[in-house]
Amino acid sequence: MATAKRIFFGLFLFISITSAVYGQQVNIKIIQTTDEHGKIFPFDFTEGVPSNGSLAQVYSYVQSEREKQNQDVILLSNGDILQGTPAVYYYNYEAPNESHVYSDVMNYMKYDAGTVGNHDIETGHPVYDKFNKSINFPWLAANAVHVESKEPYFQPYTVIEKRGLKIAVLGLITPAIPKWLPQNIWSGILFEDMIETAELWARIIQANENPDLLVGLFHAGVDYTYAEQADTTYKNENASELVAKRVPGFDMVYVGHDHHGWNKYVENNFGDKVLILGGTSSARNVAVADVTFNFDSTNNVWNKDISGSIIEMKDYQPDPIFLSKFNYAFDETQKYVNRTIGEFTSSISARESIFGNSSFTDLIHTIQMDLTGADISLTAPLSMDSIIDSGIVTVGDMFNLYRYENLLYTMELSGQEIKDYLEYSYASWFNTMDSPEDNLLQFRRNENGDLILSNRSGRAELNYRFYNFDSAFGIDYTVDVTKPIGKKIRIEQFTDGSEFNLDKKFKVAVNSYRGNGGGGHLVEGARIPADKLSERVITSTDKDLRYYLMKWIENKGKVTPKAYGNWKVIPENFWNAAKVKDYNLLYN
Repeated sequence: MATAKRIFFGLFLFISITSAVYGQQVNIKIIQTTDEHGKIFPFDFTEGVPSNGSLAQVYSYVQSEREKQNQDVILLSNGDILQGTPAVYYYNYEAPNESHVYSDVMNYMKYDAGTVGNHDIETGHPVYDKFNKSINFPWLAANAVHVESKEPYFQPYTVIEKRGLKIAVLGLITPAIPKWLPQNIWSGILFEDMIETAELWARIIQANENPDLLVGLFHAGVDYTYAEQADTTYKNENASELVAKRVPGFDMVYVGHDHHGWNKYVENNFGDKVLILGGTSSARNVAVADVTFNFDSTNNVWNKDISGSIIEMKDYQPDPIFLSKFNYAFDETQKYVNRTIGEFTSSISARESIFGNSSFTDLIHTIQMDLTGADISLTAPLSMDSIIDSGIVTVGDMFNLYRYENLLYTMELSGQEIKDYLEYSYASWFNTMDSPEDNLLQFRRNENGDLILSNRSGRAELNYRFYNFDSAFGIDYTVDVTKPIGKKIRIEQFTDGSEFNLDKKFKVAVNSYRGNGGGGHLVEGARIPADKLSERVITSTDKDLRYYLMKWIENKGKVTPKAYGNWKVIPENFWNAAKVKDYNLLYN
């Protein structure tokens, strides 16, 4: 009798468990943050004002979802987290021996997995290697492999189990990093093609794990035609959609890197629907996939229903416990950015740099020339909106002046290569104008020729990224916007009056992003083979350019920014008419 009772009880228990798992829905919510760029707090440290979008708000949203009894939550990060705000810069470089606030934050938020971003690699081995050891979740990048062994440098994938279901997450990073970053930053790592890597690891995952859901977590964009690439381009910078279409097995692909925001289905080459989903940047929103599993007992398979959404964080208050826990880092960052480093006698605005010669860009040029002793400086505005007012200048202002942690190179270029470089830059910057009524700037337009407006700001969008609008300093030249591409630039002389010769070689100051081929100015414009760029580098700084900008201003004490007027747009009446109209489109 006792044996019969035990058998009955065991059968009852088996039936109960089976019913709970297979007879009911299992709901899983997968939340992705991406391209946060250090945005921990709802505060703009460079402007000294509160702001919307922060991990403190993301945490409020995530906790509210975790409290719901009818679902399980998975939290994923899609890279570019360790660069972009003074808070992470401080813990990257000013306090490298302290526990990094960003790893502490992510551990506190209980991330399940993350993918490495190119700006995380940009911080350098000491920073990202230490970070990888300090987080309590796997940091993924299957296509970042050791040069010698070809084994993944980071973990390639992870499997997360929820209610007996296996969710496999494969991480990939954009392989274009060697085009942008100096080799010492990624030494020992080879960045492989995303499609080839996904094909390999998808097979491995299916064979070894047999997952119920396969998720791609790719720090790469969707537009594979960006920067004149094509679907056939090997190591395409933005191959996320190509992977989704060409590699079987993915249920969804989370994307990042392009700051665009995506929520769409594509049909892959095997007739299956794949959800492409991704947020924008700076923790302004999160991308959410709601996955409903229903077990089909007849065919012994799980049926899946997947829907995507973008959730705005402006609708969520920062979590007060989160803010209290990390208030120490907020205070440390505040002290750091408020430190006085000098004084400006006049204000400078990045907005002027979008339309022509400006004191904003010329200040960077001046410092680059002083630091390197180069003959010519090349740089672009790294912001569209930054303004630094006259008066006291602080560390925080430097994040407005120069956004990225680029190194400063001195390179050897010929006069012809410099001219071709500038032709390439202005070809993506200014239109060929037929009359003053035309636009000076190249704006994005749809197939009907109408301006495409930004979803975020409602303003007109530029056709190319402003940080590729390089100008030159040290030479006098004109940009004739009535001339066709390749014939706009006329270099007259060096600014000191000496002859500029197309056949001679000169020392040129340029940031490491550009010096490694970023933007295409040197490779496509000056036609220097990518594998030969390193041979042109004469010197490199050991710290990022912002560090030296700060030291330069500290040494000067008082700085008088000015636009030197070494280049101008002609015909002048075309320029004057168009810039007023274009300014209103871009900023009003």
